[in-house]
This record gives sequence, structure tokens and C-alpha cells, in this order.
Amino acid sequence: MFDYLRRTIVLSSATYRAQRFSRSEGKPATSRLVRAFALVLFPLLFAACSGLRHIPEGQQLYTGSEVILKSPEKLKNEAALQTELESVIQPKPNSSFFGLRPKLYFWGLGQGKEKGLGKFLATKFGEPPVLLKDVKISATTGLITNRLYNNGLFKNAVTHEVKTKGKTAQVDYTATVGRVYTIQEIHFPDRDTLIDGDIRATQSGTLLKVGDAYNLNTFTAERVRIDNILKNKGYFYFNPDYILFQVDSTLNNKINVYLRVKATAPEKATQPYWLDVIKLNTNYVLTDTVTRKPILFRGYQYFPDEEVFKAKAITNATFLYPDSLYRRKRRDQTISRLMSLNVFKFVEIRMKPAVAGDSAGRGRLDVDVLMTQLKKKSLRADLQMVTKNTGFTGPGLVVSYRNRSALRGGEQLLINGTAIAETQTRAPAGAESRNNTGLTSTEFGVSAQLSVPRLVAPNLPILDIRLPNSDFQPRTNFGAGARFITRTGFFSTSNFNLNYGYSWKTKITNEQELRPIDLQYSLVSTTDTFQRILEQRPFLQNSFRQQFILGSSYRYTYNQQVLEQRRQQIFFQGQVEVSGNLAAALGNVVGLPKNAEDRYTLFNQEFSQYTKFDFEIREYYRISANPSSGNRIVARLQAGIGLPYGNSRQRSLPYLRQYGIGGPNSVRAYAAREIGPGIYRPDQSLENAISYYDQVGDIRLEGNIEYRQDLVPYLKGAVFVDAGNIWLANPDPDRPGGEFKPSTFLRQMAIGAGVGLRLDVQFFVIRFDFAKPLSAPYGTPASDAFRLNLAIGYPF
Repeated sequence: MFDYLRRTIVLSSATYRAQRFSRSEGKPATSRLVRAFALVLFPLLFAACSGLRHIPEGQQLYTGSEVILKSPEKLKNEAALQTELESVIQPKPNSSFFGLRPKLYFWGLGQGKEKGLGKFLATKFGEPPVLLKDVKISATTGLITNRLYNNGLFKNAVTHEVKTKGKTAQVDYTATVGRVYTIQEIHFPDRDTLIDGDIRATQSGTLLKVGDAYNLNTFTAERVRIDNILKNKGYFYFNPDYILFQVDSTLNNKINVYLRVKATAPEKATQPYWLDVIKLNTNYVLTDTVTRKPILFRGYQYFPDEEVFKAKAITNATFLYPDSLYRRKRRDQTISRLMSLNVFKFVEIRMKPAVAGDSAGRGRLDVDVLMTQLKKKSLRADLQMVTKNTGFTGPGLVVSYRNRSALRGGEQLLINGTAIAETQTRAPAGAESRNNTGLTSTEFGVSAQLSVPRLVAPNLPILDIRLPNSDFQPRTNFGAGARFITRTGFFSTSNFNLNYGYSWKTKITNEQELRPIDLQYSLVSTTDTFQRILEQRPFLQNSFRQQFILGSSYRYTYNQQVLEQRRQQIFFQGQVEVSGNLAAALGNVVGLPKNAEDRYTLFNQEFSQYTKFDFEIREYYRISANPSSGNRIVARLQAGIGLPYGNSRQRSLPYLRQYGIGGPNSVRAYAAREIGPGIYRPDQSLENAISYYDQVGDIRLEGNIEYRQDLVPYLKGAVFVDAGNIWLANPDPDRPGGEFKPSTFLRQMAIGAGVGLRLDVQFFVIRFDFAKPLSAPYGTPASDAFRLNLAIGYPF
């Protein structure tokens, strides 16, 4: 290969001399030499990278196989059958690309070498040749015949043909089949026994249908279906292998199916079992051999005591009840509920025949629920270096305290404290003044969240607050926080929040959250200099006014990403939020006081009134059928609209609720909140000069598409395109062009594209995205330079 590279250099030099000659003499020498270059170099490269030079003498390189189906009639699901037949062919040929086999070429570089570059390339990137002699033709023919039987094609003949061409060989298989056998009759057990009666009761949901083709996979799935039903009727020792299908063929390619319980099935497998003694051990360790006297609670034997967990909290998450019929669903539900308390590292359930008998002659099981605890309390401190696009840089400290059972009921208490001190080390890009460095900004905050593993609500006739049919623990969440920000010489803000709500899941893919109360209160104090600036910018003044948000929200999430085997996964999230409606209605009824702007106030504070809708949908499509492959196409569409009215008429949404576009998780070619609203472009001599304001709006539309590719272990690549913008719901004379208009909004999208590298070690992802602006809402982008985004985790 290196000889060919040297020849390339010589030919390139010759081409250069010919170009000089053609310019001086006016003769078309260049085109002739280029053609000669292609005719000589390309065959040499192809011969080298095809890998055929490394095939041993007298052997052929196996290049793959094809399965040809011949049938007297059109087969149903023929494409799926073809794929199934081809899947049994072994071995797989060497990977190739347009006839080139670079892995085979690299393997050849290492032959006869113990070390050096050739050995390294062979080890890292090479693969040995798959030869014709490695192909087990007879075994493959048998496997194809077996798959045809499994699909009801009992009359078949499989032949093969070896096609050789030089140093390569291909093996083709031809399967000639007759008519498929179909089901004519289905007979479930007819004996007068308990097990046969319970199996007959499942017949209405059978997967076997008269007229369907015989398919072994369907029969296997039917056994599993029946076993699942029996497991929830007490048949603890039953398993699918105890079900036998007897198939009798008739004329005209028909079969009769008889379902039976095997005569060899043990007696204990054919009777239901009831639960007897249930022990709950919340502090199980492998070396625990101490015998302790249990606490008796609601019929359970509870170990060791209630010092860490109240017995009530654990039994509320336990769905196995003393003296109840064994149901596997309740066993799995108990494990899931206990694990979702987030206080246990492991949960295991062991069952064994009860020592004591049953006066009714029923089978009995004793149950041990063994729980291994996580550490109850933890304290963590993170020292950070904060850098913002506004030029502010400084250290930050975040201290987190967690208690996994704050009230001895599995309540999760999380307290975070934050302290950040920043200094503006450079003026922001585009600012006219370069003398505004040295500004300081400080931030202090504390927040607390208490998550209670139950719904703290009254029992309603139509709702069992335990959600007994859900595998997931419902929660009631309480939150509170305070945040103080000071921008020296300009302003200081104090933000307080208080919220209360519920979250629950009915399925692994579905989650809902309801927040009846979500309060936020902001106090702003400004300097005289900053106040004069606000008076010149009414929209900016609206963002810095004291705000009182009396919000409530509901969010629904549907997420198929938890179904890891699915090739196509959908994520959808929708949320609606309202604020101030109840207070405004109360104001109309009881006559709340109004301020000078004719707006209602509560505790002498004006409150916001609006309705806000947010939607997000993503699609993840894996290119490969291999579930572990990271090669996939990912797309996301986000849309949101906030409508201020009533007490907020002729205004925008509160600043804390407005939308922004740009940044490492949005349109990556632009800085965070740099775009919009609409085609508005801020006066860089003012806003950017002091860098206290981000561009925000009441309406958002954003779309992203990204292709992700595995490169080497733990390193992935990506190519992406982002587009989006924000708009105002009401016109603003200080931000001309910012209002949303249906006829022009699509032409106002900011567009960017780029490439990325991601260091993905499963539990931690470091992302580098290089993005270039292609289009700005106001026309040509101010800069066409690439922007580097460094972030943690994937953007979506």
C-alpha cells in the first residue's frame, strides 16, 4: 500500500509539470495526465484494499449467501420469512464497502509480524479472512429446513450452489416449498380438573386463530400467555414447558391442534398456592444470622424495628397479603414499588412451601421480602467554575444534603445551597463600549424539596389513592426556595417560590404531574442609573418589575425510551399552565383593590394572569437492528405559546416564564437566548454593553434533527441541523418585528448546522458540538464563525 502512495506522489509531480507545459504551449496535457492518473492509481488501490492478495493459495474468500424462495403461491409475510432464513446463515462474510475490504487489508499488514505499526493496525482494525472452507453448508441447509417447518412449510426441499469467481466464492441456497399448512380446529383441555378448567378459561384470548398458518413462534407465545395467566391464579410451580400441543394433519394442508397438560407435570405444578407467613426485612445483609423477634403489623412479621422505616410505610408498598392467593403480578408490583421508594439498593422476594399445613388442603407458601438499604443520609459539595456568554466568570459552590427517610416513611428530603461570585472579565461581543469590564455579580440561594411516597389527599369514591394497579409509587412533592442576585451598580433581585403537587405513573411509559399550587414572588431593587435605562426600555422594565405568579400546572409524559429493545422510540410531553385566574375571579367577586394602572393587587402586589401551553415530541430511530447500537436518527419538535390577558393585558409573560432560543441544547450555532424575538435585533450599544438582559418571547417554535454514529468504544459522532425562533404575543414598539405573524414566521427561523463528538461512558456524557450559523431571522448572520458548545449529556 505504501508503494502505491509513493507512486501517487510521482504521478502528482508529473501532473504539475504537465500543467506548466500546457499553460506555456496551450496544449491539453492536463486532462490526458489526469485520465492516466485515474487509470493507473485506482486499480492499484482497489487491488490493495480488496484484501484478495492475502487469501491463501488454493482457497476462496467467502463473500456471502443468498436464499431464493420458490413457492407455487404467494406466501404471506414472505419478506419476514426471507429475513428469518437469511439470519441462520453462518459464518458472516468479511465486511466490505463497494467491493473494498479495509479490515481484511489491515489484517494482512500484521501477518508474520510480532510488533510494529502493521501489527498494531491488524489488532485494532483488522479481521481475518472468512474462507469458503469455513462455511458449514450441510448445517446451514438443515437450519433453513427447520425454519421452514417452523413456519408451516412442511413440504420443502433445500438445495445449494457454490459460485466461484477468481479468489472469491458465494453460496446460494434455494428453498422449494409447497403450500403452507393452516389451522383448521383448536381444542383446549376438556378434563374435569382444576388446572384444565383454568386453562379453558383463557381460550377467549388465544393467539391461535382458525385459518392462520402454522407458526412455531405463535405456539411458543401461546404457552407463555397461558403460563402468565396461571401464575396470577396461584400456580406458583407451573411453567410453559408443561403445556403440550398435539398437531394432526389432514387433507388439503390443514391441521387440528389439541392443547394438553403433560402427563409428566408434577402434582405441585397443577394446583394453586396461597400465601401464609410474610416476613418483611428492611435491613437485610448477606452476613445477617441474628434471630430477632419481629414486630407484628397488619398480619406481617416486620424486621428489625421502626427506627429507620415505619412499618406502615413498607406495608403500603407491599401488595402480597397474608392468606391471599399467590399472584405473580402482585409479586412483581411489590418489588417495583419498594425499589421506587429509592431507599433500597436491592429487593429480593423468596418463597418456599409453608411448614404448617392447611385444613382445607390448599398449598401454602411462606414469603421472605428482603431489602438492602442505601445510605440514609449524604452530604455533597461541588466546586464549579461558571463562565457565561455575557463575559461573567467566577467560582461557584453547591452543597447538597439528602435524607432518604426524613420522616421514617421513605420521604426524600433534598436541600441545596448555592453561592456564586462572578466578575465580567471581558465585554460581550458587539458592545460599543469596552470599559464595562470589572462588573461583579453575586448569587446566593437555598432550595428544599420533600418527596413523600404516597398521595397526600383524601380518599375519593372514584379514586383509590394507593393506585393498586400501578407498579410505580405515587408521590406528593413539596418545594420551597429563595434566590438572591446582586449585579453591583445596577440591580438586585430576590426570588421566592413555593409549590405543592403530585406525580404518578400508571405504566412504565406514562407519567403525569399535577401542581395545584406553584407560587413565585420576585422583588427588584434598582439603582438610579439602571432605573433611567429601564424608563427608556419599557419591555425591559416589564422584565424587571416585581412579579407575583399564582400558578397551577398539569404535565403528561409518554416515553418509549425505557423500552430499550424498540427500534423506533417516541417521546411526547405536553404541559398546560395557568396563573392568576382564580385571583382575578376573586377580585371580580369580592372587589380586590386595584393599582394606578387599573390592575388587581394581592397583598399590595400586582399578580400575573396568563395561560401557557408547551408541547415537545421526539423520535429516536435506530439504524441497526442491534439494540446496543448507537447509530440512530433523532428528531425533535418543540412548540410553546403563552397568552397574557386580564391582569397582564398588553404585556408579555413574566420574565421567568418567557421562552429563549439558542445555546448548547437548542439552536447550537447561536449563544443562549441570543435569537429573536422575530426579526428584532437589539441595539448592541445598550443592551449588550451592560449585559443584563436576554432576548425572550411569548411564543416558541424549534426543530432539530441529528444523526448519531458510533465511532470507537465510548466515542460517538454526530451531524445535526437546528432551526427555531421566538416571537411576542403582543406588539412592542421598542422591539419592532418581534410580533408573531402567521404569514411570515417560517421565513424568520434561525438555522444552524454542525458536527459533534461525544465521550459516552454510559453513566456520564461529555459533549462537544461545533455549529455554524446558516441563516438568521433578520437575514445574513452577523458572524459565520463556528461556535463551540461544551455540555454535559445529550441535547435531547
